[in-house]
Order: sequence, then C-alpha cells, then structure tokens
Amino acid sequence: MRAYILGPQNTVNQEETLNSILILALILFGLTSFYFGKSRIKKVTTNGTFEPKALPHFYGYYQALWCALPALVIISIWTVSEPLILKNVIENKIQISSLNELSKDELNLIYSQIVSFAQGNFSGQITKGIEAGAITYKNLLSISQGAKIILFFCAIIATSLFAYNQINKNVHARERVEKTLTVILFLSSVAAILTTIGIIFSLLFETIQFFSKINPLDFFFGLGWSPQKAFISDPTNLTPQEAKDLKEAFGAVPLFAGTAFIAFIAMCVAVPIGLYSGIYLAEYATTKQRKWGKPIIEILAGVPTVVYGFFAALTVGPFFRVIGDSIGLEVSSESALAAGLVMGVMIIPFVSSLSDDVINAVPQSLREGSYAMGATKSETIKKVVFPAALPGIVGSILLAVSRAVGETMIVVMAAGLAANLTINPLEATTTITTQIVMILVGDQEFTSAKTQSAFALGLTLFVLTLILNFIALRIVKKYREKYD
Repeated sequence: MRAYILGPQNTVNQEETLNSILILALILFGLTSFYFGKSRIKKVTTNGTFEPKALPHFYGYYQALWCALPALVIISIWTVSEPLILKNVIENKIQISSLNELSKDELNLIYSQIVSFAQGNFSGQITKGIEAGAITYKNLLSISQGAKIILFFCAIIATSLFAYNQINKNVHARERVEKTLTVILFLSSVAAILTTIGIIFSLLFETIQFFSKINPLDFFFGLGWSPQKAFISDPTNLTPQEAKDLKEAFGAVPLFAGTAFIAFIAMCVAVPIGLYSGIYLAEYATTKQRKWGKPIIEILAGVPTVVYGFFAALTVGPFFRVIGDSIGLEVSSESALAAGLVMGVMIIPFVSSLSDDVINAVPQSLREGSYAMGATKSETIKKVVFPAALPGIVGSILLAVSRAVGETMIVVMAAGLAANLTINPLEATTTITTQIVMILVGDQEFTSAKTQSAFALGLTLFVLTLILNFIALRIVKKYREKYD
C-alpha cells in the first residue's frame, strides 16, 4: 500500500515540476527567438532584400512574442481547464459505476477523497472505489501532461517558424510589437478590474445573505461578539431565547474598537520614528549614510509578518508581563500593547520611505529661496520643506494606517482572540481580521450566519481601507501641484 501511495503523489509533484520546466523552457525559447529574429533582419538587410521598417531589436521582440505568447496562452488555459476536465470525467465514471444515483455533494466528496489519496494526504478508510479512482486519476493526469508537452512544443515551433518567415516580408515590426504590448497592458488592467469586481460581488452577496438574518443595526452597534451562539438552522422560526442569542452574537463594536485601538498604538510608534528618520535621510544624512541607512530601514518591510508575530508573542509580550509583575501591574500574556508596538515597527518603512521620497520631491528652488532670505537649515525644513511635503506625508500616514488596519498575523499571535471592548492596552483584545480567520478556519457551513458574518466583516474592512486609501490619494493629488 505504501508503494502505491507514493506513485500518485510523485505524479502530482511531477505536474508542478512540469509547469515550472515549461515556463523555464518558454523563457529560453523566447530569448533564442529574440536572437534569431534580430539576426534574421540583419542578414536579409545585408543581402539587399528590403529596407527594414524598424530597428533590428524590434524584429527580435516580434519573433520572441510570436514564440512565447501562444505557448503561454496554451499553458494558462490547460492549467485552468485540466482540473475541471479531470473532475468531470472521474465523476461520470463514479456515477456510472454506482448502483444508486449520487447527489452533487456526494460526488464532490468522493472526488476529493480520490484526489487526496492520489496526493498521499488521505487518512480515512480506503475502499476499492477510491483506489480505482486514484489509478484513473493518475492515468488521466499522465495523458494530460503528455498532451500538454506535445502541444506546447508544437505551438512554439509553428509560431516561431511563422514569425521567422514573416521577417522576410516588409513587416512593420515596431508597430506590431507596440500594439501587442498595448493589448497585453489593456488585458492586465481588465484582469485587475474584473478581479476587484469579483471580490466585491462575492463579499456583497454573502453580506446580503447575512443581513437578511441579522439586523444591520445589531451588527454595527452591538456590544457583544460571540458567533458560536449562532448555530440556528431556521432563522425565520426562532424561539425567544434563540432570537436573543442571535441578536447578541454579532455585535461588531468590540472588533471595530479593537482594530482602531491596535492601529492607533501602531501609528504612535510608526509615525514619529518613520517621519523623523525620513526627514533625517532626506535633509541631514550624507550620501554614504543614506546609501546604507535607507536599505537597512527598508529591510523591515521585507520581514514576513509571521516573524513579527513570533517576535511579539515570544519576546515582547512576555517582556511586558515581566515588567508589569515587577511594578505590581497585571499584564495579560496577550495584549494590545504588544501587538500594536510590533505592528508599528513593521509599518516604519512605509512612513519613512514615502516621507523620504516626498521630501526629496520638494523643488530645490524653495530651499535656495529660504536660504537666500537668511533662514537656517532647521528653519527651512520646518517652515518651507515640511509644509510643502505635508500632503504627501499625510498620504503616506493614511496608507500606513490602512496597512495596520488590515494586518492579521501579528494580532492573531500577540493580541488574543477574545472580543474584549476595552481601552486598556495591557488587556487582550482582537480585530476584524483575526475574527475573519477564526470564523473561516476548518470545515464551515457557508449558509450559516456565523460563516456569513466573516464576509460582512470583510466587506466592512474593505470599505474602511478603501476610504482611507481614497482620502490619501485625494490629499496627495489636490496639493501636489501647488509646489510643482
């Protein structure tokens, strides 16, 4: 049995490896095509066949695009459609072999068991049907991989030869390359917009379902958050006690307060340190100091948030508890202060880098005019540079606030999970993002009010961060032109 499990598992791993190899092959073929296209135009021009309509490197780009884009489209379509086709084929086989008509949910369950067994992750009872399904899955996956490889290389060869022969003609390579790049940029923009719209509508649909069960006033103004009470099958036919529990289960005020409180603590740390470091790097630091100082500060932005969470939970939180015990204060092992402090350290690069860039963007003529009037460097910074850069600085702070509001991992590990309405930084509290994670962990029934509340919280958080980002961008856009 062990040997059998490893076979399908290796097959699945090979699929991921295959995609990586195909992408690397696509890059190599693209670079080679660029070289051949560029060499081709030089060769035919030297022979006097025609006068080129663009520089040689545009013909290289033309050849490379024809080589790479069709193959990339094939890989993308194949990767998306392959799981759907495999699922449809295997479910049809399961339905045919079954003695009884199976529902859609039963088919999905059996298929997930087959895939889990094929990947070596199945821990339940293994039946002959699951083993047979895993063998079928393995065989179909192998056939699909072979067909993908053949189609991939056929597409590369065919399109490369076509583009190579086209270079012999009077082709306007620059115009075609620019039009292709324009289409790619347009499609990328459309994909980003459609993704955003899809996220909004998915949140909106589930939120509407949630508010059909829960009064929005109880959600936005309620003082108690305990969604575990909301296991009610029929929200239209409730007992008085069930109605009371449902009303008191989804009061999101403690979550809003906890999110704002921790974000406030974080900004109390990030804004002064980030702003002062940005001013120093922009106005006082030497070239050598700036060369080393700015990258060191920005290293903080590259640290994974889970590392900050470990640091807050294992170092900062116990440190505050020890300090509190030494002076007679009761400090929780998980506190808003520990989470906010570490989150503030994480946000410092946002404020520092953006403030530095904004201050450097202030025209030098303003500084020279101030010096000509007899002002000192500190006076120039305080009365000329800082007011000129203030809109951008405010925008950077608001963007940092939105980053703090949306942080999850640090809060999960350092602030606690209890929805506690408090202004004591030494007590545990929680945030919107933490509760979203806790609600959606594990197998959940997506028709229940408990699960749908996560989407309501997500939509609320989305609107809040969107408003903050919009305000920041409007401030920067409105006042930036004053000093250009």
